[in-house]
Amino acid sequence: MRSMSLRKGDFVNKPVLKKTMPNKPENRYQAIIGRVFEKHYAKGATEFIFNRNEFDAIAKSLKIEPPKNFGDVMYSFRYRNELPTSIASTAAEGREWIVKGAGKGLYRFKLVKSVRIAPRDDMLTIKVPDATPEIIVSYALNDEQALLAKVRYNRLVDVFLGITAYSLQNHLRTTVKDIGQIEIDEVYVGIDRNGRQFIVPVQAKGGSDKHGVVQTEQDMAWCAAAFPNLICRPISAQFMENDCIVMFEMAMQDDEVKVVEERHYQRVLGSAISVEDIRQYSSR
Repeated sequence: MRSMSLRKGDFVNKPVLKKTMPNKPENRYQAIIGRVFEKHYAKGATEFIFNRNEFDAIAKSLKIEPPKNFGDVMYSFRYRNELPTSIASTAAEGREWIVKGAGKGLYRFKLVKSVRIAPRDDMLTIKVPDATPEIIVSYALNDEQALLAKVRYNRLVDVFLGITAYSLQNHLRTTVKDIGQIEIDEVYVGIDRNGRQFIVPVQAKGGSDKHGVVQTEQDMAWCAAAFPNLICRPISAQFMENDCIVMFEMAMQDDEVKVVEERHYQRVLGSAISVEDIRQYSSR
């Protein structure tokens, strides 16, 4: 039997230190976004719009070097890092601030119910025969690319949603009315046994990146505008340890993003799937 040790290109979760430690000075992104919030926020407000062109003047007033890419400041807080404590502390318990696109160069702070899309630790792990070509495993360039490739070659969108799906485009950069520029990690189209057709935007998360309700909302908005006759079924995928890939199906309910389904898939050699495993899956 071939060794089941991790191969080059496989992902292993590593402990991630919080970027903002107690008593640690704010970095310039945190300082800038904190001053933007302070400038526009009024007690009791639940949302407000600001322009990223404000960043240059704010940076100079704080006597810090302005970021070369203002868009990266917003990307950081929308998809990777937590907002500074000075902002988070203004939200009541069970609520949180998110940042949404509001048009070209415009963003909206909005107070919403707290939503954390994170893998559950009590889910059954489903073993699937690993169909990832060895050469792809060897040369995958980063966590996100590796994840998208493994989802694609193992047909996990098909398996998870129960449809036949095909990759249409990855890293799609486009714009959405009243939101602005967005990027979708990968887009699939699919069909089921009844002939229903689907559009499936996929988020891929690895390392310290977090699943974002904002990204799901804007992915769905683009799908509704670009493919109004197709059924949108957004997916978020995330690496875990032991070659496990977590798949979430998302949906909107009462103007909030919800998790419809969650499954954990572990890529293994075909010989590692036992008769007992098959019988367990058959009884579900």
